[in-house]
Amino acid sequence: MANTQILAALRRAVARPQQNQFVARVRSQAQSRSFASGPSSSSSGAAQDKAKQALEGAQKGLERAAEVAKRLGGGVGERVGSLLGGYREPLMYNLSVAREVLKQVYVAERLAPPASFSTVTSAYQTLWARASNPGYWREILKNGEWQQVGVYALEAYGIFKIGEILGRRHVVGYKLD
Repeated sequence: MANTQILAALRRAVARPQQNQFVARVRSQAQSRSFASGPSSSSSGAAQDKAKQALEGAQKGLERAAEVAKRLGGGVGERVGSLLGGYREPLMYNLSVAREVLKQVYVAERLAPPASFSTVTSAYQTLWARASNPGYWREILKNGEWQQVGVYALEAYGIFKIGEILGRRHVVGYKLD
């Protein structure tokens, strides 16, 4: 079902790249959906009103930040756009399509940042406990899971190395003048 939602969003984004119907659809679904499991009570209504007010406040703050960024950025966006030349329009179109697809994936997979710091610390404590336990390593060697752990380790190392290259702004060593 999630794949069909993603494909539908991709079709909509390709058909109408300038319209952001995703936000309107999510808002209408949120307004029509009842979050209370039983009959609506005044406390759940108050909570919904508080959530709406918080959302409106966050949107206003984001709009103000965007205005400030535009003011401070000035002609930087114009200069970058002129450097892209004829590639600007297809690039912006493809980025808007990718943005819409990623929004659909975010909603379909129910992705969210960690709710609290304790969630992050418990994840790292679990990793540390497994890595320091010889019984865990024996178990993954027996059942063949060591290959998956090796791929994850290789991915982490690759991401680290790419970060180093980006930080140095050079593939090998530092550029010295």
